[in-house]
Amino acid sequence: MDTLLNPCNETLWQRLVDEITVTVDDEPLLAGFLHATILNHGDLASALSYHLANKLHSDITPALLLKEVFDTAFTDDPAIIDSLRCDIIANFERDSACINFSTPFLYYKGFHALAAYRVAHWLWLHQRQSLALVLQSRISVVFGVDINPAAVIGKAVMFDHATALVIGETAVVEDCVSIMQSVTLGGTGKETGDRHPKVRRGVLIGPGATILGNIEIGEGSKIAAASVVLKDVPAHSIVAGVPGKVVGTTSNDDPAEKMDHGLEGCGAY
Repeated sequence: MDTLLNPCNETLWQRLVDEITVTVDDEPLLAGFLHATILNHGDLASALSYHLANKLHSDITPALLLKEVFDTAFTDDPAIIDSLRCDIIANFERDSACINFSTPFLYYKGFHALAAYRVAHWLWLHQRQSLALVLQSRISVVFGVDINPAAVIGKAVMFDHATALVIGETAVVEDCVSIMQSVTLGGTGKETGDRHPKVRRGVLIGPGATILGNIEIGEGSKIAAASVVLKDVPAHSIVAGVPGKVVGTTSNDDPAEKMDHGLEGCGAY
């Protein structure tokens, strides 16, 4: 698996091609879709541009226009594709329902929303805010995920299920974080400036959790399902409740990779 984690090689792309070649033989009814989406392309960037453009197109942003935008972003900043390779691997390694590497690429809207956000963020940094906001809107409509294009998100991130995920303008999500559905990384009101959470490396955020304000969720922490967090969380803590309180400590360095939503170490059952 280590070779797949190296963003400087094409090992992951070849794995995708090999998997889809087998799928075409097993399910001929999908052959046209799978050839158009993966097998007709020469690399991950080209295939992903095509796939996202066909999912996100609208009267305002036709598929050909969007594909050109995605192609330009991936060519201008190869680090985007490097991050997306890591995102695919994160899904495969952490999601017990993910049976191969092509599954998140083809079917997981959490991955699709994250990939499209990465291009919206690239547009934002290149002073193309209007188009970035159009893309944000399409991501929200199509995938049910609302990420401000100014937010900063690291690599090897997994949005599991992803429906109703909201990430605000000044939020930061570092590498190797896992976030479940119906999570909000939001502000506390109408204040301006730096007002959204900073989620550090290795954090696991459970379904329905709400984290509000310019607060820090320390490295390797776990936020339990449906918690409301309004204060800084020390590294390697377990937080649960409304309002959220530290109820224990994590038993491993990377809760995001373990994907264990239990409350070990805090006396809960």
